[in-house]
Amino acid sequence: MDAKEKFELIKRNTEEIMTEEDLMTLLKNKEKLKHYIGFEISGKPHLGHGLVCMSKVKDFVDAGVDCSIFLADWHSWINDKLGGDMKIIKGIGVNYFKEALIAGYKCVGGNPKDLKFVLGSDLYHNNDKYWETVIDISKNTTLGRIERSITIMGRKEGESVDFAKLIYPPMQVADIFVQGINLTHAGLDQRKAQVIARDVGLKLKTSPLLDKKGEKIKPIAIHGHLILGLQKPSVWPVPKENMQELWGQMKMSKSIPSSAIYMTDSEEEIKKKIKDAFCPEGEIEFNPLLDWAKYIVFMNAKSLLQIKRPDKFGGNKTYQSYEELAKDFADKKLHPMDLKSAMADKLVEIMKPAMEHFADPKIKKLKEEMDKLIITR
Repeated sequence: MDAKEKFELIKRNTEEIMTEEDLMTLLKNKEKLKHYIGFEISGKPHLGHGLVCMSKVKDFVDAGVDCSIFLADWHSWINDKLGGDMKIIKGIGVNYFKEALIAGYKCVGGNPKDLKFVLGSDLYHNNDKYWETVIDISKNTTLGRIERSITIMGRKEGESVDFAKLIYPPMQVADIFVQGINLTHAGLDQRKAQVIARDVGLKLKTSPLLDKKGEKIKPIAIHGHLILGLQKPSVWPVPKENMQELWGQMKMSKSIPSSAIYMTDSEEEIKKKIKDAFCPEGEIEFNPLLDWAKYIVFMNAKSLLQIKRPDKFGGNKTYQSYEELAKDFADKKLHPMDLKSAMADKLVEIMKPAMEHFADPKIKKLKEEMDKLIITR
């Protein structure tokens, strides 16, 4: 696979690359690409984590990138996840989340042996440069910028927070440099942290990124798509000028069960949630099921979506591209109920490996422990 082919595979189904020129330079120079994506340990991973993110990890692996998944236990503690109880985060939480991501990787055709997991605690305790790097980053960043960056934690800009949460962004940036990551991967909601990493990259004296020539470089930031939740938007129809802002508010959320399909959901749960999903006829710009079709079903050129319906309603049809599907839906040649039925069947098919993964008695027990924990909290 040449540099151009690797570039196209890395870019596929992403929202933004900062920058494409930097990425192509590293590929042409045959620099070793070292990737990471980090996850807070918080509740049940959904399709955005397990399918959308892990499908990109699969693309990176196929492009020859050294990939790792960062299990951010300290960040989860700082951000009060799982009650802010570090014992629970590191016990049930980390193991459960890890298994859900492995299940997701299986669903997108990946081999779990490809995956390397890094626990935040292990990185911090085993690297004597970590906290020095946090300070170096902080000295090259203003307080105002850090305060504006708390949105990466799901907090609102200007919100009153405890001081620990202001340490979160510099720590997230330090995770990149201490691990020698030159290919950072995250959702668009993490963009502010990635921009800080690029802005301080050439200024750091501790743990800078170096190319083969020993020169400082900025980490490349790859931002993936945030899929919509299944619920109706708070404002409908969505004003064109507020589309991006509302999209961020309506992304799939672990904390809103009806908005998300979890990696541990059963066939019955998947079908019920899809049946109840918001899916207005003819609407293609702000439609969760079409959004999922684009980024989950049609994730590669071999993807298909089969519509099964009586002849009087148009008969069966197989879609081989998202563009074809969206056009028919926009032209009202495809009814929302037929799309829902097809999407439910397709998601059940895609998620079969996850269902089999969580049928393992030991892993099933982890799921049951997490379910109890969420109910009691």
